[in-house]
Amino acid sequence: MSDRAAGARPPAPPAAGLPRRLRAPLGTLTAALAAFGYVGAVDPNRPGHYPVCPLRHLTGVLCPACGGLRSAHALVHADLGAALAANALLVAACAAGAAFWAIWFGRAARGLRTAGPNPRAVHWWALGGLLLVFTAVRNLPFGSGLAP
Repeated sequence: MSDRAAGARPPAPPAAGLPRRLRAPLGTLTAALAAFGYVGAVDPNRPGHYPVCPLRHLTGVLCPACGGLRSAHALVHADLGAALAANALLVAACAAGAAFWAIWFGRAARGLRTAGPNPRAVHWWALGGLLLVFTAVRNLPFGSGLAP
């Protein structure tokens, strides 16, 4: 009687090597650095380099992303005050993204499971609510400090 017939499990596949495990985190970091490098090199404060926000152009309403390129440009040039003034939500998102990336990279480097839990509907609703509140507040007179 063979081992398979006796209920033995097949051998586990070999663990992926370190370069293979780090491919996705390092590729993501490379893409993010390239995007921020471009925005850092091409100043969004000068007209003509980037398209205008269609919502602001057509309605005058600031969307949650308005000022995001100026904020990213300021972050690249280490001007946190200007980055927060242009779009505080983007600065918070970048900090959260950097923290999540560091956790992902550390877990991948140690060979641990890197896929986190899938976001539930409540998480998407909370994110949408945050964007809606941020948009509303920055368009009201008392929230002018959040406007770019």
